[in-house]
Formats: sequence, structure tokens, C-alpha cells
Amino acid sequence: MAHRIREAMKSDTGGMFGSGGGEVEVDETFIGRKAGEPIYHGHEHKMAVMTLIDRDSGAARSMVIPGRLRLDTLKPMLDANIAKEARIRTDEARHYMKLGNTFAEHKSVNHSAGEYVSREDRSVHTNRVEGYYSVFKRGMRGVYQHCAEHHLHRYMHEFDFRYSNRSALGIEDNERAEKAVKGTVGRRLTYHPPRAKAATA
Repeated sequence: MAHRIREAMKSDTGGMFGSGGGEVEVDETFIGRKAGEPIYHGHEHKMAVMTLIDRDSGAARSMVIPGRLRLDTLKPMLDANIAKEARIRTDEARHYMKLGNTFAEHKSVNHSAGEYVSREDRSVHTNRVEGYYSVFKRGMRGVYQHCAEHHLHRYMHEFDFRYSNRSALGIEDNERAEKAVKGTVGRRLTYHPPRAKAATA
């Protein structure tokens, strides 16, 4: 039932973030553990997600990253969700440094040097998406505690919905609940869990 409610929370409004030259924050984070992966010192065994925050609308859009965290994996996702005229704000991660002229502007903040807001341009930071991840991780670890890899995208729908329909945007409980209910229209809300693999001799 919880997963069907998350399906209703999934945004189908579409549209490109940063349309009209708006600013879009982009970042990624790691959570949990991929099925069957041994635990490494880094993050290779963890599930990765990327989140976009449109500063004009205040909306969030998150995607589970398939495969390795590289530009050739991320760029199709960025191209499909961010307008070419957008101004991108990221941290200093190398895969973002190779974006080139994909978007109208790309500026980054250097977290590794202790910089969280650019001194030259105060619009250059990723504080909003970092705030999103703070709420997301507290919810996942403190409330849900565990998430299977094949369900992660559903949890992202929930946290995107909550962020994009928060009180700071003037959306309160009644309107938020109404939006969630309207999200059931025209959707298949039945659910069948993945079948267990047949036992082999």
C-alpha cells in the first residue's frame, strides 16, 4: 500500500528545469547497499541517486543512477530534465567539470576547500540540494531504515513530492493531501512483488 501511495506521488508534470535561464542545482548522494555487493571502503557498493532542484519553482526531481557515477551515465539524465538555457550549480566533482557548453552556464563551488558559497558569485552553491539530502537521509535511516534497490525510485518519488509541496512554498496539509489523491487518477495502483526465482536442482 505504501508503494502505491508513492506511485500516486510521482510527478508526471514533465517540463524542463531551468527553462527561461533559471538556476538549477545538481548533486548526487549514496545510500544503502547494492544487492550482492561486498562492502568497500568507498561508495562503490552503495546505491546512487541524483537530484535536481529548480530554484525558480522550488521543485525537486530525483533519479536513481544506473551503473557507475560518470559523465556518460549522468549526461543523458541531465539532457532529458534540464533546459539548454539553464544555469547549472554543482560542487567540484570531476564528472560535472566535463559538461562543457551543454548548458548556458555552469559554475561550481569547491567543498573540498571549505567553500560552500562562492565569494565571487553568491548564487553559486548547492545548499538547497544538500538540504534536500539531509531530510531524505534522515527519513530513510530513521524511519524506513532499509530500502531494496528495486524500490529506491519509489522512495525518491515520495521525497520529491514532499519537498516540492512543502509549507515554505505555501502548500499546507489539505492541499498536499488533495494533490496526492489526484495523483491516483489514470494510474495502475495494483502491485505485484517480483517473483522469487525458481529453485534449481
